[in-house]
Amino acid sequence: MWIDGKQMHLQCTAADVGRYVILPGDPGRCASIASCLEDAHKISSNREFCLWTGRLDGAAVSVCSTGIGGPSAAIALEELAECGADTFLRVGTCGGIDASVRGGDVVVATAAVRQEGTSREYLPLEYPAAASFPVVRALADSCARLGYRAHVGVVQSKDSFYGEIRPERMPVAAQLQAQWRAWTAAGVLASEMECAALFVAGACLHVRCGAVLNVLWNDETEAPAVPEGAAQRGIRAAVEAVRTLIREDA
Repeated sequence: MWIDGKQMHLQCTAADVGRYVILPGDPGRCASIASCLEDAHKISSNREFCLWTGRLDGAAVSVCSTGIGGPSAAIALEELAECGADTFLRVGTCGGIDASVRGGDVVVATAAVRQEGTSREYLPLEYPAAASFPVVRALADSCARLGYRAHVGVVQSKDSFYGEIRPERMPVAAQLQAQWRAWTAAGVLASEMECAALFVAGACLHVRCGAVLNVLWNDETEAPAVPEGAAQRGIRAAVEAVRTLIREDA
């Protein structure tokens, strides 16, 4: 939404935004990601949204934080797409669900369980929250080249962090625990908070979306911990994937 020539929340113009955008949740990670670009400069900082733009292999690339959860992620996507961006790579964190997914691994999401509310205001639940195949392929290939222990598949998106971490405290504990058992039985890889909203909103806006997630721990088998260097794996994979997409698009 334009107000006085700038997007309402991101406080940017169309000239400020590249075609390719890396989307961390945490505003504190934007400068680190932007340092991977050439001539990167900060465009704006407003609420949870911090926006940088630079160049990578001759193409304009932006980095924009989304904050926590689907509502703010969808706002960022809407305003960036209105500025002309058409390719989005979320870089975030997650907790493993499947027993094979361990702290320090990375997950490339092919689709997301829509256990959140934002995507329901875009499309009915029957519509799948699926990532764009070219983005998935580029991310998976980047992880392989970098030698990361990576998993490619479905993740779960939810709205309540503590509904996952401490479900027994909730009045709807039985429902939450039954759903978790279903995701486990189906082989869902990990739990996070933004992918479903981004994938469904992206489908409606006809833009490409994908995600690479740094695994902090396995929610079933590991105590909470942040593996050393975990955040950097997803960042490096996303930057290399953007390089691939730039080359393919050219």
